[in-house]
Amino acid sequence: MATTRSAPLLKHLLTRLNQARSVTYMPRPGDGTPRAVTLIPGDGIGPLVTGAVEQVMEAMHAPVYFEKYDVHGDMKAVPAEVLESVRKNKVCLKGGLATPMGGGVSSLNVQLRKELDLYASLVNCFNLPGLPTRHENVDIVVIRENTEGEYSGLEHEVVPGVVESLKVITKFCSERIAKYAFEYAYLNNRKKVTAVHKANIMKLADGLFLESCREVATRYPGIKYNEIIVDNCCMQLVSKPEQFDVMVTPNLYGNLVANTAAGIAGGTGVMPGGNVGADHAVFEQGASAGNVGNEKVVEQQKANPVALLLSSSMMLRHLQFPAFADRLETAVKKVILEGKYRTKDLGGTSTTQEVADAVIDALD
Repeated sequence: MATTRSAPLLKHLLTRLNQARSVTYMPRPGDGTPRAVTLIPGDGIGPLVTGAVEQVMEAMHAPVYFEKYDVHGDMKAVPAEVLESVRKNKVCLKGGLATPMGGGVSSLNVQLRKELDLYASLVNCFNLPGLPTRHENVDIVVIRENTEGEYSGLEHEVVPGVVESLKVITKFCSERIAKYAFEYAYLNNRKKVTAVHKANIMKLADGLFLESCREVATRYPGIKYNEIIVDNCCMQLVSKPEQFDVMVTPNLYGNLVANTAAGIAGGTGVMPGGNVGADHAVFEQGASAGNVGNEKVVEQQKANPVALLLSSSMMLRHLQFPAFADRLETAVKKVILEGKYRTKDLGGTSTTQEVADAVIDALD
């Protein structure tokens, strides 16, 4: 009798397991062999922190090797050979690229996302044991649409003194990022997805984004779904950040929310992230604020490499090297917990090299 009752449930579970999933936590192009990774040190502190990652990877004998390219934010475009390398390797690790203010020079970061269709930005903001913060139990994943919205780059001067900037929202991109967020939540045992919007004012654009999120949410009855206006979201983040789990956002809001959440959870120097598409992934410091640093930090060589080291751990998982990823993440967290080696942004005086050496020493 028990067998008869359980048969429909078993059939349902098997059907669910056998369904092909087009979106995963991170697309996995690897087959277990050593992998080539495109490396872009970038500007400012970029060469310092990417250099730290190279040292740690070498010390742990990680099965990756780097193809390094010299790219800077003041270039007119991402060099063709760099794009070709990323398309071939499917994975890239990069430092920050400075974006000139005004002047008609477009952001190379945005160019890279559009050229490779890196439609999802993922930033994980969480408390690190041993690093005191105002709020505890913070573990937020901000998933941001990466290819349209206010970053579409469609601006023109209507008449002298009047500039028009277009915000583009499409159903295709909105559904795609919503599906990624819910699939991430499902595969990583997350309980709630929150859509961030301003549909009370931008009723058509953000209304379409919300409509898409609601449609996708109906396919995931086991995951709680709610919505929050972006200004209220910012207030709630700084007062009760522990209420949030996975957050899905249009482009601009996601940038603001991710940097705010990173500051709450310990600072932009310790938050990992990645930009993901169907075929390619670029891993970098999760929050954009401070990813280039300033001249003083570069001169003193005291940039914090933790964010990029943790992003490298994400990259290793993406490449199907989970044991190496766990080993690296455990070593970084051990150094943070002990508190002996910390850069200035975390209240210490250590150099980038000293933190890298400490992580190497902490490798099991």
